[in-house]
Amino acid sequence: MQTFDWIVVGNGLAGAALSYELTKQGFSVLLLDQALEPSSATRFSYGGIPHWSGTTELTRQLCQEGIVRYGSLSEELEANIELRELDLLLTILAGDDGEGTDPAKILAAYTQFETPPRYITPEEACQIEPQLDPTAIAGALTVRHGHVNPQALVAAYNRAFARLGGTLIIAPVTGLVRIKDRVTGVTTAEQAYAAQQVAIAAGGESRALLQAAGLSVPLYYTQAELIETPPVPFRIQALVMPAETKRFQMEAEASAPETDSLWDEPGHEIAPAILDSGVIQFQDGSLRIGQISRALTAPEPAVDALESERVMRATITQKIPVLKDVPGTWQRCRVPFCRDGLPLVGPVSKMTGLHLFSGFSSPFALLPPIAVRFAQWVSGQPDSLIEQMQPDRFQ
Repeated sequence: MQTFDWIVVGNGLAGAALSYELTKQGFSVLLLDQALEPSSATRFSYGGIPHWSGTTELTRQLCQEGIVRYGSLSEELEANIELRELDLLLTILAGDDGEGTDPAKILAAYTQFETPPRYITPEEACQIEPQLDPTAIAGALTVRHGHVNPQALVAAYNRAFARLGGTLIIAPVTGLVRIKDRVTGVTTAEQAYAAQQVAIAAGGESRALLQAAGLSVPLYYTQAELIETPPVPFRIQALVMPAETKRFQMEAEASAPETDSLWDEPGHEIAPAILDSGVIQFQDGSLRIGQISRALTAPEPAVDALESERVMRATITQKIPVLKDVPGTWQRCRVPFCRDGLPLVGPVSKMTGLHLFSGFSSPFALLPPIAVRFAQWVSGQPDSLIEQMQPDRFQ
């Protein structure tokens, strides 16, 4: 049986980028997932690249490296990943009596970013996005924002990975092969695969896979719900999202240290569900409308999909009336995150041969440069940034 240098579990953006970069470094790599295009957070994401959003020296550096990486990626991967820049509109709803709707207070919350968005009037927002209803918003913040087609990017990484000699097998990983405190491979329903090193890059599935092996890591996930549409006959020019996003506050509450034990038990709601109403249109005309996020620990929690879809449709239609009755289907995926906003990248404590590569809160901005750095780091090149993302930093 062949022993690979690396097995990478998960073929979302994390696994696709990591397997490619490891192969570029000369490693023999096996990439495993249960489907060629799994119903993952990558598939259902907006594909936004917030290169303007760095708030620390580390994230600002990675965002800048990400811009540079994307500049050469299409040519290197020999594929059209639909890379572009568009306007991000962060809308402030009109008629909301909440304290945070004062535009000055909302704008102040964005001053920490490398390139803070600027405030514009409803009329100016409608010049950027003509489909907006100006009476529905009190204003908006705007900044230029990168965008890519998530599935096209993963497919491009996969094809380049194969050209370099990488092996992609479609088979669900059922467990880890261990000899005492060393991981020597993984199992699928059909057979076992051996490797010197294993990287878990399975997004929201990563925690459950490690938990089944008796390992607990500070990685969490939300159950994200959205509407996926076929191509539609009208254009949405901007990426539209609320200025006051609730997801990050929810993640902070759901990942508090005292909740860790609850995440290892099914049936808990760690934090109340939230809705961040937004929409993006891809270059083929299809839309992603979202999103509701739930901090539920059950693998496949029971939710009222029809009610969820109704709420998402009603809320986005307030801002963009043309979306009323647009055809589409309700979808759900797990979105991983960590309590400090940085991913878990590096070896799992007390388990030789096992690494994590998951928990990216801004994957399309940060993940490509981190994949490059990680592959170089495991090849022997020192990297202080990778060392700041180690999974044992919370111990």
